Amino acid sequence: MLFKIASVAALVSSVAAHMAMSEPCPRFSPNCATLPPLPAGQGYNYNIKNPIDYDAPVFISDTPWPQPVASWTAGQPVTVKFQPDGAAHGGGHCQFAISYDNGKTAAVVHKVMEHCFFNGPSDGNNAEVLQYTFNLPADVPASSKAQFIWIWTNAIGNRELYTGIADISIANPGGSTSYTGKSAIYPNHAGYPTIPEFNGDYTTGVSLFDNAPNVVVSPGGSPAPPASSAQPPAPVYSSSAVESKSVAPPVGHTPAPQPTAEPTVEVTATEPPATVEPTVPVTTPATPVYTSSAPTAVPTGSACTHGALQCVSGNAGFQQCVWGVWSATFACSSGTVCQQTSPNAVICGWA
Repeated sequence: MLFKIASVAALVSSVAAHMAMSEPCPRFSPNCATLPPLPAGQGYNYNIKNPIDYDAPVFISDTPWPQPVASWTAGQPVTVKFQPDGAAHGGGHCQFAISYDNGKTAAVVHKVMEHCFFNGPSDGNNAEVLQYTFNLPADVPASSKAQFIWIWTNAIGNRELYTGIADISIANPGGSTSYTGKSAIYPNHAGYPTIPEFNGDYTTGVSLFDNAPNVVVSPGGSPAPPASSAQPPAPVYSSSAVESKSVAPPVGHTPAPQPTAEPTVEVTATEPPATVEPTVPVTTPATPVYTSSAPTAVPTGSACTHGALQCVSGNAGFQQCVWGVWSATFACSSGTVCQQTSPNAVICGWA
């Protein structure tokens, strides 16, 4: 009994303590070396290392620190630090972005793909790297009310989202008024695709970041994308329910359209835009898991409807239509075959 209690305690400890940014100091963290005074009505967030709830706002608060916690200069090196003793879940993908509208629009200024917090592949929880130094782009505009954003997609464990937002000031001797970069994205959160566990393949989900659309950010407001580029929300995949649905993004945050998605379970997609999507019953004995190491099917070359799904030749897997182009193939689990249940839905059922 003592062994079981000790084991459970260790498990709870490892689950409760994840990675968190410490410099620049994120909003209302109690763990920074220098703490600004709290805004009126706010309290310290002692759960700063917890993942963001699936359908909650992507940041812990939309209330800024009363003063910047760091002063940076465009074109110069900046350093981002993380708290020690957090569970690093085998690494994963980290994005670092700048915003001028409280995180509604954020442009990536640096990213660490595959092995964030580690020096290479790892199945461990103890981070090897706790800080990153990189040059802030020279055309990032000056502002005394900018936001620096960190976003982490973990390689191992529950499919979760970790973020931090810090209030900073930026100087720019060159006078740039806007910055264009890849849009920050928030995988494993409402309105965004789920990136499955890496299972040793650290390129899992990388294409999602590489193919993100460009956005323009500036202190005067971020211009909206051209109307011709507007896209319906990307489908959301759930690993814990038999229902597949699109969920509205959190209030005050508009997710960018995503060019690719890698589902991990049975998927039912709907024609966009969707308003009401019925529950689809599952009759297979178990839910097969899709892997990212799939054979590549030859694209059809013809236009397709966003969100549509089709079995590939031989029924070994399926493709998804992403913004009018068929994706690479997602393989069905061993012992299962792809079955087209409707023009827009497939399952991987037992052969």
